[in-house]
Amino acid sequence: MPARRTHLAPETTRGSLAAALTALRDKNGVADEFPDEVLAEARLAAAPIPALDLREIPFVTLDPPDSRDLDQAFHLERTGNGFTLRYAIADVPGVVRPGGALDAEARRRGQTLYLPDGSVPLHPRELSEDRASLLPDVDRVAYVWTIPVDAMGAAAFESGEAAAASVERALIRSRAKLGYGSAQASLDAGTASGALALLPEFAALRIAQEQRRGGASLNMADEEVVRDETGYRIERRFPLPVEEWNSQLSLLTGMLAGRMMLDGGIGILRTMAAPDEQALAEFRGRVAVLGVPWREALTYGEYLRELPRGTPQAAAVLHAASSLFRGADYAAFGVERNGEMLPPPPLPEQAAIAAPYAHVTAPLRRLVDRWGLVVCEALSAGKPVPEWALASLAEVPALMRSSSGLASRLGSAALDRVEAALVRDRVGETFRVVVVESKGGSARVQITDPPITTRCPDPAGILIPGKTGTVRVVSVDVAKGEIEIDAVDQRTAQPRAARSAS
Repeated sequence: MPARRTHLAPETTRGSLAAALTALRDKNGVADEFPDEVLAEARLAAAPIPALDLREIPFVTLDPPDSRDLDQAFHLERTGNGFTLRYAIADVPGVVRPGGALDAEARRRGQTLYLPDGSVPLHPRELSEDRASLLPDVDRVAYVWTIPVDAMGAAAFESGEAAAASVERALIRSRAKLGYGSAQASLDAGTASGALALLPEFAALRIAQEQRRGGASLNMADEEVVRDETGYRIERRFPLPVEEWNSQLSLLTGMLAGRMMLDGGIGILRTMAAPDEQALAEFRGRVAVLGVPWREALTYGEYLRELPRGTPQAAAVLHAASSLFRGADYAAFGVERNGEMLPPPPLPEQAAIAAPYAHVTAPLRRLVDRWGLVVCEALSAGKPVPEWALASLAEVPALMRSSSGLASRLGSAALDRVEAALVRDRVGETFRVVVVESKGGSARVQITDPPITTRCPDPAGILIPGKTGTVRVVSVDVAKGEIEIDAVDQRTAQPRAARSAS
């Protein structure tokens, strides 16, 4: 058996990958640099100081350890009948002047792009990683959401009492920048304190609420490209529990924002249609064939939560489940477009969350959140929505669709090139794979080491979904991100010719 390798060892391989990634950026017009007028405006940008001073509240941030674009800080406290969550979001609307050069450039970009050879930020790093970021031990202006949650984990707005929650601009001061790994370690050791110590209990209540309303979290393994001094590698891992708990804070806030917008008759929702009956029936059939049937007594979310993680069958089921919820979009309403008032979407729920939902928690990295924040703050205070937001809200869905499409294409193409580079020097070797899908004479497979997911034509049906199989690498083109592999018939130990572009 060949030695396991996850890094790109040969210098020539790293060079070819760097060239391929640079060519990908150039082909798509992606540049990290900002125009001079944007940088000049960013250097002078400063959020107006609000009257509300909440610096005595010990907010903390919780992010990947090397992050500096810190959108959110949180504080939890136990109350007589539950908890109160305070969720602070970076005041990007306060530092981006509507109609200015910084605003125009952000609209052109749409969102921060995350690529193997470095991120391409939505805003200049001077803002997103410094002066607007909720870094520890410095005063920052933020939109602070205050959300009471009862002893069962239900927020007031979920029981029809939206007025009990609020969002307002305030001056805050984060006390600590927590990383996921260190936070998980302190929770496991019982040494966590303050808001972090309350997070597992709070999140458990919220997850129970998700189950009751019919939401479903896939919690699939992430495939993340990591770069260090030795080269690139791909890490496939499930999120730490603390990451899932942390996500409940953003989910809750986005649900409150969606409810505020619908009640106020204006806003922009993140929408996703529920799968139709035919899609659900096909999914039931597929998982039954995989040997993991979906029992009638279970909801979709309950079924996914019962899956034993780390098995070939679970990998195949989660892949199938990810195809059920498609068509995520943005829907603006309550403003005019082409002389007509845009109505709320007929199906306002985000189906996977099973509730109306809006993006408001990542304005440093995502354009749409800037509008969501100012709309909700105005609705919460009972004041008019700013004119600049009214005039431009209808344009935002198209801007987000464009940037999301680019992010998806770039991310997929960049991953293809890294995967190809990882096996460039292993042509002729065989690999065990987990088969996650087989359809139309083609299979989708996951190589364990190095972690690669790719397609392999399989006209003979050798590769069975939910089982393991064997493939052989025939040739690799790093520049195109293509891997040619053969499915190996273990009964004869002979490869069946097959071609794959990863």
